[in-house]
Amino acid sequence: MLMTTRDSSSGAESSMDFNHHETPTKRSVSGSPSVDEEEEAEDAEVWDQFNRRFREVQAVLDRNRALIQQVNDNHRSRVADNMVKNVGLIQEINGNISKVVSLYSDLSSNFSTFFHHRNDNANAKPKN
Repeated sequence: MLMTTRDSSSGAESSMDFNHHETPTKRSVSGSPSVDEEEEAEDAEVWDQFNRRFREVQAVLDRNRALIQQVNDNHRSRVADNMVKNVGLIQEINGNISKVVSLYSDLSSNFSTFFHHRNDNANAKPKN
């Protein structure tokens, strides 16, 4: 899974490859999914959730970038009505910052839970 984001300070794009590791799949003889296949399906679902959440964060950050540009334009215009509009724009920016903090907090918690779960499962597997 490849995720491309735009660096807010430079406007440059950066890419993150979340599936840089590929694990071989073990097939079961009976036709039912093996434990490894089930783990891979869970992994794919988790990475999809992370990807969706990162896209949501990026959308909020992009919105804030546009709002900040509007605030700057309004400020430069020195028109009283535009200055009044900035109050609402700045309030929206602040709300968006809170939303990003919450999204990143959720991502951190989910990421930690995912890897603790993976470690618990790995430790529970019988060693050959």
